[in-house]
Amino acid sequence: MTRILKATMTGMAFAALAVAAEAGGTLRLDEVAVGELDPALATDYADSMLMFNVYDTLVLPRQGGPGHVPHLAESWEGSGTSFTFSLRSDVSFQSGNPLTADDVVFSYERMVGLGRGLSYLFGLVESVEAVDGDTVRFNLSQPYAPFVASLVRLPIVDKKLVMENLGEGEGDMKDWGKAFLSANGAGTGAYAVKSHNPQEETVMVRNDNYFLGISEKAPDTVRLRYGLEAATVRTLLAQGEHDISSQWIPPEVKKALADDGMQLLTESGTGAFYFKLNTTRPPLDDVNCRKALAKSFDYASVLKLIAITDNVSGGSASTGAIPVGMFGANPAGQNLARDIEAARSHLAQCKYDPAEFTVEISWIAEVPLEERLALLMQANLAEVGIKSSIKKVPWALFTEMVSKPENTPNVSQIFVTAVTGDPDTLLYGMYHSSAAGTWQSPEYLSDTEVDAHLEAGRTGASEADRQEAYAALNTRLMEVTASIYGFDRQSVFAANPRIKVPALSDPAKAFGLDGMGFSFRLIEME
Repeated sequence: MTRILKATMTGMAFAALAVAAEAGGTLRLDEVAVGELDPALATDYADSMLMFNVYDTLVLPRQGGPGHVPHLAESWEGSGTSFTFSLRSDVSFQSGNPLTADDVVFSYERMVGLGRGLSYLFGLVESVEAVDGDTVRFNLSQPYAPFVASLVRLPIVDKKLVMENLGEGEGDMKDWGKAFLSANGAGTGAYAVKSHNPQEETVMVRNDNYFLGISEKAPDTVRLRYGLEAATVRTLLAQGEHDISSQWIPPEVKKALADDGMQLLTESGTGAFYFKLNTTRPPLDDVNCRKALAKSFDYASVLKLIAITDNVSGGSASTGAIPVGMFGANPAGQNLARDIEAARSHLAQCKYDPAEFTVEISWIAEVPLEERLALLMQANLAEVGIKSSIKKVPWALFTEMVSKPENTPNVSQIFVTAVTGDPDTLLYGMYHSSAAGTWQSPEYLSDTEVDAHLEAGRTGASEADRQEAYAALNTRLMEVTASIYGFDRQSVFAANPRIKVPALSDPAKAFGLDGMGFSFRLIEME
């Protein structure tokens, strides 16, 4: 009787929590990776979700189409090496401090001063100057075609608040406020940080002073949880104690949730799923060994593994090194395919004897799908006489391992997207020789022809020039085979049907930038 009473009381407590959450407008969702709150260090999906809600940028991607629109900037003008932005006059930080041109200058200087995250996007910026209190000018050393697009990754921070909270460090700027911003927000965003534990949960609350206003249907509170198991997410969704899953739960779990009445939200990004090949370690320092792996891989079976329903999938067939729809991509339908005979021919030309090596295939512990893909690759390689081992690696350990080529696995599995929506921010950070040693670039590729095509893509004066540069890059990347291109990515989330996310359900309202679909101010809770 005691056990029955306890179970009944527990059930009543869960029901009360669910009702309270709904009445209070609390949105509950999860991500697998730890959440990096400092916007100058943000790189992956969880970080982006935090950044796009706590902070704002000068421009935003245009919803439902290409290009960008003003956001913190009221307007801008310029091209080539000079761009001038006029700021809105009605914006205040969450602290109450008004937004000024000095904040924009400081945000740029802080990002470049730290030299982390996506700071490489601004490597061609020579200086940023406050023309007056509401006007800021960016001066570039040379033309950079995707410059305006890159500004979606320059979140504007509250200079006054950060300067009041500098931590220990050298020089006038000490730690640039890293310690403070790793636990606190300093933005103008629609949501303010209430609490932050990067291993467990970030709690955000609505900023009712937001300059664009926020719909009454938008959540009052957001709980972004990290590292929940797929089984836990499924149970919580079924019990009404969770609202939106991460994209990383297995396809069959999403299908089961859809069968149980959950909706499937999609985000068609500008990225792909990659098997990254360490070009510095035997046997994959030999291009023929790399080509043997690429030709032995069963691309068709991957598409079956990522299918969720007859109409929804986690991706589409890869046609080459650049996702379909971007500059330089091969057309849809020109799909990569397995070729066993070609794989054996390349293996015969490899300088290493397959009887004497074992290829190490890693997979990210928080992404169960990757274990299946590793097993598929292992089976494929066995058919052509290549031995392999599989290693499960937590994300935090993986990012540390790939900082040195000798510690980087032969094969790493990674989802990578264009962090600004432009191909430069998909491809430069993966394949330029200067970018090696991050989670995006465990190939450690160093190829002068690849570098030249990447630079040409950055500086092309017209779309035709950029198309030509990236088409040549596509061809060269397939020749050097530093990666195996598994599939072009589409993110799929299971969600409670009471949650309306137009940016993830209506193509006319999609941002075309991973993570921005989760702008909480645009989400409606029925």
